Amino acid sequence: MFGRRGISEDGLNPRPRSPEIRPSQSETPQPPAASSPASPPVPPEPVPAPDELRASSNVIPVASAIPRTVPLRSNVNDAAPRIYPLVLQRIDTEVAAKLQRDELSRQLADMVSEIVVEQRIQLNQSEQRQLVIVLLDDMLGLGPLEPLLADESITDIMVNGAKQVYVERRGKLELTGVTFRDNAHVMSIATRIVTQVGRRIDESTPLVDARLQDGSRVNIITPPLALDGPTISIRKFSKKGITLDVMSRQKNISAAMATVLKIAARSRLNILISGGTGSGKTTLLNAMSQMIDPGERIVTIEDAAELQLQQPHVVRLETRPANLEGKGEISIRDLVKNALRMRPDRIILGEIRGAEAMDMLQAMNTGHDGSLSTVHANRPREALTRLENMVGIGGVNLPSRAIRQQIAAAVNLIVQISRMRDGIRRVVSVTEIIGMEGDVITTQDLFTYQYEGQLNDGSLKGSFVSSGLRPHFMTRAEYFGLDRALLEAVG
Repeated sequence: MFGRRGISEDGLNPRPRSPEIRPSQSETPQPPAASSPASPPVPPEPVPAPDELRASSNVIPVASAIPRTVPLRSNVNDAAPRIYPLVLQRIDTEVAAKLQRDELSRQLADMVSEIVVEQRIQLNQSEQRQLVIVLLDDMLGLGPLEPLLADESITDIMVNGAKQVYVERRGKLELTGVTFRDNAHVMSIATRIVTQVGRRIDESTPLVDARLQDGSRVNIITPPLALDGPTISIRKFSKKGITLDVMSRQKNISAAMATVLKIAARSRLNILISGGTGSGKTTLLNAMSQMIDPGERIVTIEDAAELQLQQPHVVRLETRPANLEGKGEISIRDLVKNALRMRPDRIILGEIRGAEAMDMLQAMNTGHDGSLSTVHANRPREALTRLENMVGIGGVNLPSRAIRQQIAAAVNLIVQISRMRDGIRRVVSVTEIIGMEGDVITTQDLFTYQYEGQLNDGSLKGSFVSSGLRPHFMTRAEYFGLDRALLEAVG
């Protein structure tokens, strides 16, 4: 993979150095002095082959020796900027990138131990292992963010420049001790994120949406727009599958609400999930999508692909930004129009936020029932108003009544979800659209969340209450043989 100083002729064990030729901490390494005529000539060191580069058996595999969640010691953070450029001078990065992480960690462990001796850096074995993890994360991963990504209790990561990183844990923001070397270090991590999905981040494009390999959503904004340095916002997705039953056990919804939402998804209702930023709209959409029949063809459309559907027949579409010349942009609206030609059984739109609202309503009204989408709104009625306004953004010259008739005919159910002040996300209402009365879209609440106070531990006390009304989609549920279960759920 890469050459190492001081390697023996057999390529396995490091050749011992004499203390006299080790450089001091303040000196840079010098090449060894030429041998005297009386001494035998030193043969040139052979270039090691890949199978000769394994570390000796006494080197502990770093990647599995210390979990990433162990806090880094201060002297490890201090040593990393000194050792990292020295490591880069000795390795072939192209070959290193092709190695498995465990193999590369063994190679780096031996190299780090040599550099520590040469530079007289005071690090014990445990600290050296932590240092190798830091180097591996910088070379292969997202640097200082890797421990935060590995922590399952963290749902959001917010990088505000090089020296300030916040996380959200159990609905509360916390300042971490994680830092970057400088803003250039943050920028290099940001560039690595966006290049993986074929996008770019620079002065001409200082705003970008991207995703990680696990589907986590990423937003990056850089100077000159971000005054305090590059800012990275990561919305993590849990590696554990979230279902409606899991949400019921977590008290995000009641058991009866979970049943109604299951029936609504199976009955191919057009459902709009409404909520604020970080309220859990996409998580709820993922949970409801698990009720879709595996035999259906699903087309998903997103700015940055983050939906995690489990069905076998899923076509994932993602927008594309314009190139440097300002050409080649593919918008959500373009993808919605194209999706109609792809013979979809259901269209799932990650978020309605603009002129694509009209195309989505037309799709829902032309045989693509069972479609799902999300929208930013604080209440179901506001979601309908926003939908109407977004149709107008598309330049559609229709009277308000005609637009509202389109909405009333297309959307069957609005599920309102909210992140409440105790950090818990709850479905606060399940609202059904009945039709039109004059110029007004009529709705009825099937379930609401009633706030009742606060407990001693700071969590909110409340209950999910059924209105007891007969659902308007009872006939549709009967068509799918789910009417009895629906009646039992609504009480």
